[in-house]
Amino acid sequence: MHSRVLILGAGFGGLELATILSDELGEDAGVTLIDEAEAFVFGYAKLDVMFGRTSPESVRLPYAEIDKPGVSFRRETITAIDPEQRRVTTNAGVHEAEHLVVALGAGYDVDVTPGVILGENEFYSVPGAEKLAAAIAGFDEGNAVIGVCDAPFKCPPAPSEACLLLHDHLVRSGCRDRCTITFVLPLPSPVPPSPATSEALLEAFAERDIRFVPGRRLASAGEGAIALDDGSELPCDLLLAVPRHVAPEVVRAAGMTEDGYVPVESRTLRTGYENVYACGDVATVGVPKAGVFAEGAARSIATTLVATIRDGDGDGFYDGLGSCYIEFGAGQVGRVDVDFLSGPKPTGTFQAPSDALAAEKEEFGSSRRARWF
Repeated sequence: MHSRVLILGAGFGGLELATILSDELGEDAGVTLIDEAEAFVFGYAKLDVMFGRTSPESVRLPYAEIDKPGVSFRRETITAIDPEQRRVTTNAGVHEAEHLVVALGAGYDVDVTPGVILGENEFYSVPGAEKLAAAIAGFDEGNAVIGVCDAPFKCPPAPSEACLLLHDHLVRSGCRDRCTITFVLPLPSPVPPSPATSEALLEAFAERDIRFVPGRRLASAGEGAIALDDGSELPCDLLLAVPRHVAPEVVRAAGMTEDGYVPVESRTLRTGYENVYACGDVATVGVPKAGVFAEGAARSIATTLVATIRDGDGDGFYDGLGSCYIEFGAGQVGRVDVDFLSGPKPTGTFQAPSDALAAEKEEFGSSRRARWF
């Protein structure tokens, strides 16, 4: 099958790119969008599942509902990528394209962290969040650890949110005084680009008696304890792990990666292959692995492709700006606005938790549901 634009992955980046191309070019867009999953799930929805605020079924947005001019969605498993020829092989056949965009996100490598098991004691997959929901519901005494196996990882505020939401849950259950909460993070602070955000989170941890262990990663998990990368151990009766992230195996097998991810020009998202782009968590861009940044990168690629398809020229320009919402518990949501590419180092501005930002986060999700599906 030949497509004008072939998009691999229907996450934030793939969905935004397909939507813009459809809006701009209509039936002439010629987009084929491929993903092996049946439905899209917002990353933050996994916390809702884990803490019993919603069901796994309710957070799934079926790809079958995508109905956009010029866009064909294919639920297929990608088995090989030839970036030189812009040829992709799936379990259903071969796809070729004038323009190829790799937006497959990051996968998880639990083999490097003994004891961390996908779908069991991690909350970065829906099955894992669902499994932990049952574990949390039955946890009323002992030591809980939110442990990050390596950096970078998706949704940087999520482990901090998990700590605060777990505290709220234990308070509601009447057993907080019988439980400890420890947060192990490879980074020096919760949100390094924004000292104000990190300070607010550290204050929230201190107020809730949550122990923060910075500069350490979860190295292994065993019965009743975890080990850190410095050889020390912590007691652990309930583990909420963030597994090590890596580009999907099919991307690495294609020879497209360096240090685990696809290198791109930060402003254009071009790879080293002609008419091949990469965006989102699969790429090394210089921004966090978070949906809002993938979305922004997709807009830059869309500008380039629309101009090219219309026989124009000029690349889009990715600005590296993004905002992440952070749940502080008790229904309060804060926000950090970060600029990663304008200056010599990233800068961030913090907006304190409020009901207004909680409503804004809700609008963030609902507006994208309406736009993409």
